[in-house]
Amino acid sequence: MNADPRFPVEPWQLRETSLDLDLLARSESLFALSNGHIGLRANLDEGEPYALPGTYLNSFVEQRPLPYAEAGYGYPETGQSIIDVTNGKVLRLLVDDEPFDVRYGELLEHERTLDLRAGTLTRRARWCSPAGKKVAVRSTRLVSLPQRAIAAIEYIVEAVDEYCLITVQSELVANEDQPEPSADPRVAAILRKPLESVAHEGSGHEAVLVHRTRVSDLTMAAAMDHLVEVPGRVEVSTESSPDLARTTVICGLRPGQQLRIVKFLAYGWSSLRSRPALRSQIAAAISAARYTGWQGLLDAQRNYLDDFWDCADVEVEGDPPLQQAVRFGLFHVLQASARAERRAIPGKGLTGTGYDGHAFWDTEGFVLPVLTYTAPDAAADALRWRASTLELAKQRAAELDLTGAAFPWRTIRGEECSAYWPAGTAAWHINAVVAMAFERYRLVTGDHSLEAECGVAVLVETARLWNSLGHHDRHGVWHLDGVTGPDEYTAIVRDNLFTNMMAAHNLKAAAGACRRNPEIAEQLGVTGEEAESWRAAAKAVAIPFDHELGVHEQSEGFTRLREWPFDENAKYPLLLHQPYVRLYPSQVIKQADLVLAMHWLGHQFTDEQKARNVDYYERRTTRDSSLSACTQAVMCAEVGHLELAHAYATEAALIDLRDLHHNTGDGLHMASLAGAWTALVDGFGGLRDDEDILTFKPALPQRISRLAFRLRWRGFRLKVDITADTTTYTLRDGPDGRIKIRHCEQELELTTRGAVTVPTHRREPMLPPPSQPPGRAPIYLRD
Repeated sequence: MNADPRFPVEPWQLRETSLDLDLLARSESLFALSNGHIGLRANLDEGEPYALPGTYLNSFVEQRPLPYAEAGYGYPETGQSIIDVTNGKVLRLLVDDEPFDVRYGELLEHERTLDLRAGTLTRRARWCSPAGKKVAVRSTRLVSLPQRAIAAIEYIVEAVDEYCLITVQSELVANEDQPEPSADPRVAAILRKPLESVAHEGSGHEAVLVHRTRVSDLTMAAAMDHLVEVPGRVEVSTESSPDLARTTVICGLRPGQQLRIVKFLAYGWSSLRSRPALRSQIAAAISAARYTGWQGLLDAQRNYLDDFWDCADVEVEGDPPLQQAVRFGLFHVLQASARAERRAIPGKGLTGTGYDGHAFWDTEGFVLPVLTYTAPDAAADALRWRASTLELAKQRAAELDLTGAAFPWRTIRGEECSAYWPAGTAAWHINAVVAMAFERYRLVTGDHSLEAECGVAVLVETARLWNSLGHHDRHGVWHLDGVTGPDEYTAIVRDNLFTNMMAAHNLKAAAGACRRNPEIAEQLGVTGEEAESWRAAAKAVAIPFDHELGVHEQSEGFTRLREWPFDENAKYPLLLHQPYVRLYPSQVIKQADLVLAMHWLGHQFTDEQKARNVDYYERRTTRDSSLSACTQAVMCAEVGHLELAHAYATEAALIDLRDLHHNTGDGLHMASLAGAWTALVDGFGGLRDDEDILTFKPALPQRISRLAFRLRWRGFRLKVDITADTTTYTLRDGPDGRIKIRHCEQELELTTRGAVTVPTHRREPMLPPPSQPPGRAPIYLRD
């Protein structure tokens, strides 16, 4: 876990001090910029070399066939993949007649900085051409948070010690060469060049390319415009062709003189609007960007982020890498969601093509809790997106001969795209996680309008699904059979505890929403008998428990399955080295499952049960999923294993900064980055909201001397400041100037008139720290 000296640990930025082409894929993801609508991987300005060229528009996808060795009824036939759209990042530089390419000549200096407060990526380079001409290059790139359709680049070239003829080719490029997108030749053929030209035009300083996808029939437009400043004579010309538009700038520079180009980019897409309407849309966006100007874009970006950090910042004293990592994670979570505006938040954000750009239950389960407390408008938009897919979810349920709505395991635009039934369709808990996200939004924000707008319908239809899936046995106990919980190493089981408890929560939430909104419930056809059946099922839900061992069972009979032979089979991740026929009938766990239930529904477990469950399941959890470390951090902290919790929090936070899963090059892990906030705030801050009151049980590990975080609660802004001895609560503003919270078991009234300071209680563990499977202790503890 030693820091890479090329990436210094700094509190408010990520800096790369030299260029390593072997790390190009990783750096392209780490330094990516996005606003939830546009995503730009951090490819070099000159376009080459690259690992994965990446310019993405949220939900702009191509359809592709889903391959099956053997088809089955109800299997989805068509998948969706996010595609690389027209690349506007390219600014090719020629010094005299030699192209600036970091692989040739001599790269004297190279540094890139992602500024988490400014929201910009800057690059500084000094290069000596093969002919001995030296230039200094400085670029600053942003994807605008205030202006959704806009990205912009400031590009400055300076001659260092002798006269240079400078040529800059600023380009829009479609259908770039890609790494092979799939081993399936049918899929590869579709995704290799997914865009076909509709129109192109260019003149003066401007150009536009319009394309549509070949199969999904979506249309996109990209436009560029330029401001050019240089002493002396300059020539500017623009040309266009179906897949390329190029603005060429030519000038001469004496030593110390600079060429400055500001490149404005606009992107838009639609499945419905005409080409002229789309063309007009991006023309208006470009005009607005020019009117704002480069400095105006920078100022607006900074103001937007100042507002965000004022409500979201987390301060960690005593652990500089964790401080950097949690801010890095929050920044990317915001980028993935800020202007998504009723489109999905993908598991990788818009930083790469990992998971084909799909969204999972990660969004509602791990990302939205953070946004609900820090950027509730973005959370509301994400929930509106999910609600907009409700009809598709109802169609999917009907296809499976079920009532209600079955939300897809993985999707981009609402259709099910999972080709693997046991860990896809059978993972019904996504429906309850969506319902919980709606409930949490209402509880945390105090805003009931979203529930009335679309939340009641989602809660009702997901409750109907559970009524369709579950059944009462002859003793009146309510069961769910043939389900897969979060742990994908234990599939198609009876009474997965997490799923059962979440389903019960969903059923009770639906009944409550109908009681609060009787007119909407009536429109949805909900009767008193139906709502009572939900309450009865929730009350009678099966909760598997092994009385001999004194632990809850992850699913019925789980604790009686064979133990996994870790001494013989401990090559991780297990799914790449072991067949599922060996994993499914064994006590081996991919990720936190029952432990996650204790985090989200903790008031339904006693302290002793939590301690014993953590002890039992820690020894069997391989953490082969990036979703696991943050949850294990939270629950280890709650039961008093603070140092182990610290190690898990560190692992969740550094998953991409240290490339712990060796796949950061495919895109960042949004759920784990959000999980770093969760590990600190829910873990060491002890934040819980599952009893309808804001509760904190703070406690710090030894290496963290102070933890402070800011959040929103029902229109208030609250700051919590924790040391080993005291915790201070500051209510900064709010609707009526006072709220009640719970600190440990003590109820406190906070007002805006002054802070409240109380003792921080030490958490004493009931049991010794548990061991983990061989080789699966948190990485921090292995070094």
